[in-house]
Amino acid sequence: MTHPFELLDLPALSRFTVDRREPLRTDVERLAALWPKSRVLVVDKRGRTLVADKGTRLVDQPALEFGDNPPSDAVLLGEQDGVAYWGVPSVDDGTEAQVSPARAWQFPELTDEPQLLDLRAVGALLDDTGAGLLTSAVAAFAWHRNARFCARCGSPTESVKSGWARVCAKCSHEEYPRTDAAVICLVHDGVGTNGENVLLARGAGWPEGRYSVLAGFVEAGESLESCVAREIAEEVGVTATAIRYLGSQPWPFPRSLMVGFTAVADPTEPLVPADGEVAQAKWVSRALVRQALAEPGSVDDLLLAPGASIAYRMISSWAEAS
Repeated sequence: MTHPFELLDLPALSRFTVDRREPLRTDVERLAALWPKSRVLVVDKRGRTLVADKGTRLVDQPALEFGDNPPSDAVLLGEQDGVAYWGVPSVDDGTEAQVSPARAWQFPELTDEPQLLDLRAVGALLDDTGAGLLTSAVAAFAWHRNARFCARCGSPTESVKSGWARVCAKCSHEEYPRTDAAVICLVHDGVGTNGENVLLARGAGWPEGRYSVLAGFVEAGESLESCVAREIAEEVGVTATAIRYLGSQPWPFPRSLMVGFTAVADPTEPLVPADGEVAQAKWVSRALVRQALAEPGSVDDLLLAPGASIAYRMISSWAEAS
């Protein structure tokens, strides 16, 4: 009997091993005792940090190089085996650099020497601990940069609770890191149990040939399943049925949680790409998807989502299903 496909492994950025429990963030004595042996990850405004060994190892630093106590802008990422891990933002000049969609997946050649790279480049290469630490740090600092002023009165805020909250200096209002829910859905043709063809799309501004599954943000008052149906109809003009949950992954660019689904659509329905959002959409056979995954660049007009994204895990899991 054939069963509906599931994700074969956790998405790359869903992995973590450190203890993130909240009480440690306010345990002053425990944090002070841990600080001398703590390790610190420095992250810049583009979410990059130093990695080595061809992108497989984070280059962290001894905590005491940053002083006798955690800096005021440090974020506690977690504890493991008696070692606390912290993140600190690097001192950058200017404003945060914007990366175009066409350049987001372009990476330099990986080397053994330290390189400044982001999660898109190395998220799938790092071990479980490294992937979890960098994902948390990038998400936390993206929020801090946008939460410097109180949402109620506009006064400056300061970081508290080891970087996991900000409090207003005037009215004492507390803010916590925000996450935007987004759905991402692999649509197949429903042939058999898992389909024989998958619906892929190229976003406006993406490089030629780059395709992925469909995604969009959840609106206020909308369920995840309703969002899936709406987004697929809006983006490519087809009706989604048999909507089913697969898994989730944080995507801190800047603060999304990608909630993965699969659904079925009729391949005879005309595809109508949303103007300004979707450049192209097409049905692709499982055989071609398998070839494109095994040998990137070997299939004309079919470059698939790289390994750090949940889209990669969804597509590769579907490709292996029977």
